[in-house]
Amino acid sequence: MDSKNYHEDLLHIRSMMERSSRFISLSGLSGVFAGLAALIGAGYVYVVLESAKVSYFNGDRNIYNPDLVKQLVLTGIVILFAAIFSGYIFTAKKSKKKGLKIWDATTKRLLITFAVPLVTGGIFCLALLYHHLYAWIAPATLIFYGIALVNAERYTLTDVKYLGYCQIVLGLISLFFLGWGLVFWAIGFGILHIVYGLIMHKKYK
Repeated sequence: MDSKNYHEDLLHIRSMMERSSRFISLSGLSGVFAGLAALIGAGYVYVVLESAKVSYFNGDRNIYNPDLVKQLVLTGIVILFAAIFSGYIFTAKKSKKKGLKIWDATTKRLLITFAVPLVTGGIFCLALLYHHLYAWIAPATLIFYGIALVNAERYTLTDVKYLGYCQIVLGLISLFFLGWGLVFWAIGFGILHIVYGLIMHKKYK
C-alpha cells in the first residue's frame, strides 16, 4: 500500500515539475488548422500566378514583377496571422480545460527561444527579397522555422522537435530544387502540419 502511494506521489511530483518547466497546452488542432490555411494559401498563390500568366509547373525560370511579389508577400502574411490566431484560440481553450495559465514564465521562455531563430530567419528572408533572390526564400523559411521548433522543444512538448527536423530536412532538399518553393511550402507548412497536428491531437487529447 505504501509502495503504491509512493509511486503515485512520484507521478504527481513529476507532473507538477513538467507543468512548471514546459508549456504543455499546445493543441494538435492548431497544427491542423495552420496546415489547412497553408494549403489554401498555396492554392490561392497558384491561381494568382496563373492569372498573371505565370506557368508555374512548366519548369521555366519565371520572372515576377514587383506588384506580383507584393501580392504574394501579403498572402504569406495573412496565412501567418491566421495560423497564429488559430493557434492561440485552440491553445487557450486547451489551457482552460486543463486549468493551466496560458501566460507564465515558461510561456515567455518558450516564445523567446522560438522567436530568436524565427526573427533571424525573417530578416534573412527580407534581405533575399530585397536582392530579388526569390527562389531562396522557401528553403530559408523552412530551415529557420525548423530550427525554431527544435530550439523551442526544451520548453514544450518533446514531439515538436520531430516536426522541426522534418522542416529542416525538407528545406535542405528544396535547396537543390530552386523554383519549386510553392510545392515545398505546401508540403512543409501544409501537409506536415496537418499530419503532426492529427498525431498530437490523438496522443494528447
